[in-house]
Amino acid sequence: MQVLKFGGTSVANAENIRKVIAVVQKAYLKDQTIVVVSALGGATDMLIEIGKMAASHHPAYKEKLREFGFRHETVVQELLPVILQQNLLEFVSEKFNELDRIYEAVFLLRELSSRTLDSILSHGELLSSKIISAAFQSVRVENQWLDARKVIRTDSAFGFAVPDFDFTAGALGEYLLQNPAQLYIVPGFIASDSNGVTTTLGRGGSDYTAAILAAATDATALEIWTDVSGMMTADPRLVTNAKAIPYISYKEAMELSHFGARVIYPPTIQPVMKKEIPVWIKNTFAPDDYGTLIESSVSENRNTVRGISSIGKMAFLSLEGSGMVGIPGFSRRLFGALSEEKINVILITQSSSEHSICAAIDESNAEKARKAVDEEFANEIIAGKVDPLQLETGLSIIALVGDNMKNHTGISGKMFDALGRNSVNIRAIAQGSSEKNISTVINTVDVKKAINVLHEEFFETAYKQVNLYITGVGNVGSRLMAQLKKQQQYLLDHLRLQLRVVGISNSTKMVLNEDGINLQTWQETLKQGVPMEFPDFVAFIEQKNLRNPIFVDVTSSESVTRWYETLLRKSVAVVACNKIASSSSYENFQLLKHLAREYNTAYLFETNVGAGLPIIGTLNDLMRSGDKVNRIEAVLSGTLNFVFNNYDGTVPFARIVKQAQDEGYAEPDPRIDLSGTDVMRKLLILSREAGYEMEMEEIRSNSFLPDSCMQGDVANFYLEMEKHEAHFFSLYSKAMQEGCKLKFVASLDCGKAWVGLQHVGKDHDLFHLYGKDNVVLFYTNRYVQQPLVIKGAGAGADVTASGIFADIIRASRV
Repeated sequence: MQVLKFGGTSVANAENIRKVIAVVQKAYLKDQTIVVVSALGGATDMLIEIGKMAASHHPAYKEKLREFGFRHETVVQELLPVILQQNLLEFVSEKFNELDRIYEAVFLLRELSSRTLDSILSHGELLSSKIISAAFQSVRVENQWLDARKVIRTDSAFGFAVPDFDFTAGALGEYLLQNPAQLYIVPGFIASDSNGVTTTLGRGGSDYTAAILAAATDATALEIWTDVSGMMTADPRLVTNAKAIPYISYKEAMELSHFGARVIYPPTIQPVMKKEIPVWIKNTFAPDDYGTLIESSVSENRNTVRGISSIGKMAFLSLEGSGMVGIPGFSRRLFGALSEEKINVILITQSSSEHSICAAIDESNAEKARKAVDEEFANEIIAGKVDPLQLETGLSIIALVGDNMKNHTGISGKMFDALGRNSVNIRAIAQGSSEKNISTVINTVDVKKAINVLHEEFFETAYKQVNLYITGVGNVGSRLMAQLKKQQQYLLDHLRLQLRVVGISNSTKMVLNEDGINLQTWQETLKQGVPMEFPDFVAFIEQKNLRNPIFVDVTSSESVTRWYETLLRKSVAVVACNKIASSSSYENFQLLKHLAREYNTAYLFETNVGAGLPIIGTLNDLMRSGDKVNRIEAVLSGTLNFVFNNYDGTVPFARIVKQAQDEGYAEPDPRIDLSGTDVMRKLLILSREAGYEMEMEEIRSNSFLPDSCMQGDVANFYLEMEKHEAHFFSLYSKAMQEGCKLKFVASLDCGKAWVGLQHVGKDHDLFHLYGKDNVVLFYTNRYVQQPLVIKGAGAGADVTASGIFADIIRASRV
């Protein structure tokens, strides 16, 4: 004997039922077969809805009921030849009239009891099984229709009836003996008590029916046919890269199904596990797919964790009080009070101090639980020994499941680390002594992110998804976008990183899309974007809560930097080309670095100094390895170096500056470069990274610009430089007379910092510095006579973008 069960989606309509027939036609020739079927997809929910409408005295229930009847009539008409329809349509009409009478009573009494509801719901499976039995007959597949209520005996716990396995095995054996057939069609979900009253086995009970019948007949196999190709490593609706699980143990399957894996109804496993009957999960719509085989033990398992599951709509109960410490009986009374109200406890955790007991229950029972527990401990609450029950809703449980977890250390740590890096707060933890399950209670809004993060951590050798939010897509930002587009496949192939841009903005427009922005057409997309409001941009980051988020600031806006703190507190990594935050007050700078450490994320700003040159990274390596920086000499402005390398008086100084701006070396306001402010910021950042506590005001600056150049706007700046051409030529001439070059030098020596224009001779390391190049000389305890030199292009959109890109990669791997 083999038992095949087909769920609601598999029998939702005539087309799907034909697929069921095709599957069974192949199977029943091999062995005697029992086919268990659910109601047509959605029919049970519809019957419940009609019942609630009738109980609420809502006359529209009649229209809904007619809709229910019409749907079944349509299936009959589409499935059977006209000549075979009459008897079945009469049966449908008969059941429809029964329902009409029951619902009318509910409407008049304004009451829908569990017993009445069971009677109502039974019609879904009775109708579908009769239709399917007739459909087999219509293609000349002989079968015996068996009313499950005749053989499955339960108690009278309507809605969640408990089967009597011994009675059922006897009754079924006797029926099969007296009614021999190769194929039996049985309605799932329904049974009857000792008085012959209809009961149901709970939502998903058709699986349970099949398992009961498989156990009662010592079946060779139980097949659960559904709309997915087996159990998955995670819910595919939440994790797009979820994988099928080919093999799984009974206990693992029970754990996963208990914690929300909806492919199989949790009680289904128990009857077949006792008899060691293998269970297959198969796909009606892809019958050739392997599916999942559930057995007592599984040898093939390359992963430590078998699957990840979750349950939503949880409430968390906390019973606390100093009067609980060392006093026995509190747990018994708490769970006794919940049991009296028939409230199922899903997770329990208790502190070792015995000061508190916590439990997770279904959110729908929250207020009932509060009332029951507060009544139970009323005397202790009045005496101040116990606090009133604390209740928290909007929570979910996520569970890691796997038999092999007990043989591997560090699974919990890996789980909590992955969640912590992504700002998923864990409210409670539970782990059984068998170590097959590690469960955590988290906020429901974090579930999708948490499951994806854990799936990446434990299952995906394929890639890690990183979600980028980029603000500032001008000259440098647009080059960054081009580099991201070019390298996407390379990063996926070689670093297993899937970089997705999910947010972009400029000063006027923004585009946000959690599914990713097409990097081929992002410019056109941005033109069609919504008005840029930075609070809305940040709100999207917070609300969507995507995993591994990185915020990239390619602006020079001070207002943008004010959001860094908010983002870091949400575990959003910040990659800043913008120098303002790192050159702000020392207190703010340290706060940002502290927040990155506290929230397990990154605050990176390599391009603040030297564009794409590895200056800050090298300095960090020196410090981390125990070296001490005593002196720094540097040319840190690609703009100023370009200007003084190209100015010889033949072309006006103002025109050289304009050329630097046009070629993308200068800031949008070139006065920031030429005044030395930009160099001061860079030196301040290097000084802080070298371990010096320094503020901007402590850096001495010797400006070479006439004061009038700093008045007015940028246009006026250029006019004033033209007026002072003689001044600039004089600076150049004096340097040439001494056989020197003009270099705008930044210096740090024993904690003192200054910047200014200097005459640099041929014997100096800074002399041979051309174009827009930067150079930094680190004199340290290890590099005493000969400094550590970092030299290269220190300005330009492409190199700056590549430096930002490198920081994104670093942040991705935190």
